[in-house]
Amino acid sequence: MFHRSCGLLLLLFFLASAVALAEEPNKIISNSEDWRDVYSVMQFGVLNQKTSHFLVSTRHATLLPNQIPTSNHIWVVSSKKVPFVVGYESLLKGKGYSVEEFTFDNINLELAQQLKDVRFFAVIDDSYGYNAISVAPYAAVSNSYVLFADRNSIDDIAEFLQDVNPEKVLLYGPLDREVRDSLQKFNPEVINKEGDRFLNNVEIVKKYLEIAPTKQVILTNGEFIEQEIMSGSQPVIFIGTNNVPKAIQDYIGTTPIEVGVLIGNELVGTATSIRRQLGISVFVKFAQGARAPQGSIAQVEALDMFYLPTYALNLEIDRIKYNRATNQLEVTLKNTEQQGAYFTGTYSLTGIDGVQQTLGDTEPQFIDGNEIKTRVYEVQTFPEGRITGDIFIVYGESRASLERELRATLEVDSVTILDECQVQLNGLSLVPSKKTFSIAVQNIGEKDCYTDAELIDIVVAGDEMTIGSDVAILIKPGRERDIRIKVDDFEEADIEDNERVKVRVYYGERETSLVKIAEGTFEVEIKKADYLFYSLLVVIIVLLLVMYRRYRKKESEKSKTSSGKSETI
Repeated sequence: MFHRSCGLLLLLFFLASAVALAEEPNKIISNSEDWRDVYSVMQFGVLNQKTSHFLVSTRHATLLPNQIPTSNHIWVVSSKKVPFVVGYESLLKGKGYSVEEFTFDNINLELAQQLKDVRFFAVIDDSYGYNAISVAPYAAVSNSYVLFADRNSIDDIAEFLQDVNPEKVLLYGPLDREVRDSLQKFNPEVINKEGDRFLNNVEIVKKYLEIAPTKQVILTNGEFIEQEIMSGSQPVIFIGTNNVPKAIQDYIGTTPIEVGVLIGNELVGTATSIRRQLGISVFVKFAQGARAPQGSIAQVEALDMFYLPTYALNLEIDRIKYNRATNQLEVTLKNTEQQGAYFTGTYSLTGIDGVQQTLGDTEPQFIDGNEIKTRVYEVQTFPEGRITGDIFIVYGESRASLERELRATLEVDSVTILDECQVQLNGLSLVPSKKTFSIAVQNIGEKDCYTDAELIDIVVAGDEMTIGSDVAILIKPGRERDIRIKVDDFEEADIEDNERVKVRVYYGERETSLVKIAEGTFEVEIKKADYLFYSLLVVIIVLLLVMYRRYRKKESEKSKTSSGKSETI
């Protein structure tokens, strides 16, 4: 809903005639605590060739005007639900500005409705804030507007696009199945390389450079909005929190890019390593001139940055042991967050004799959210005595996104344990109505076995993903059990893409040290839900209820009879 009438707003935004009640602004200010609103106002300003600003706090509301001359006419676009300041128009007028304020429920969509000359649209899921940052420069140079869509909002987005009849629609990054299905009628271009933000970033930078070739880029981690990022003056290339993923390094090596402008206080410490990894000159932008300077010495203050929601990733080393019985290094990692992650580890071990052995993962490994996983590596025999290990682990949310680092130097414990657990994989089935896969695992040994499992690269709504089971289950010798994995977004339409699926089962005698692995690729057997079982269960429950009610009735009659006899006596 508009703060003023819709007709007045249309006049205000678009009529240049003498009867228009508003003059064009020199500045546009976002007054919202919601990053989607801030992003939408910033791109609206770029597309209208107006300078835009955003509030980051209530205190900032009084600080920001210090950098805007009072001769400017200002539009304030405020969130109806979460403004930083209620009545910001009045505050600015009190400082001598000419101001008009507009209040929206859905700033992203309602601003889109005012862009009469925009025919290109990019659609992203607002669950992934970094995708919005990645696509922003391309949207600016291609005169495109970015729309946020998920399964709850897609009807409104599809209706809007139907009304404007766009020339081009770009679907960027992971999107809900309902979004992709609803927008197929617009024959969209799709950029979504394995759901990986770095691979997708490379693709959108390529499209930017086709329109506006440049040798200079912005380097950021995609976790905040900043004015230059949104301007479209340069494409954005993602770096990691601690390093530059290989996909980005490989891409930079194929381009004429010579200069990177690193934006953000938090990333200053990585500038040297970035220059070394990318082989380009790196400049750091981390501050701006003070808007309320004091004293004769020139002062600076932090950049205005609006932070986006991010996925929490964190791996910890739970324990590391050298098993003398098997000549294996057992490294147990713990994922302390709900988000699954991929990792590769490098472990340099030094024995008491000074001999060093280095081993690790040649391919990224998956660890599910809140999971403890043990990796096992073959080593040569160490002599008795102290063993130290230098640990270097890189990890991230996908195989190509290993952007975080974990480093440690630890003393490695020595143990002597034989694990005689043995299992056999007997097949894989799916109950579509329950969205549940079942891996049949048989204990063919003489020891109790704990087991955990993963579905490797199953395809859900067109995206590959690895999904693990929730907990380790115990299988007694000679018994077979199903390890069940529920895939919440799986639909019957995905069955065709998953006729054969690779499974991996981790197992061992120790519940927290599943040191053995069994793998297999199986044709998926489609099963219907066991309705007979549930029907019988319902019948049994009903019979029990009937019997219970009859029992209560008899007890009640006995009580009444007993009470009558007492009165007679």
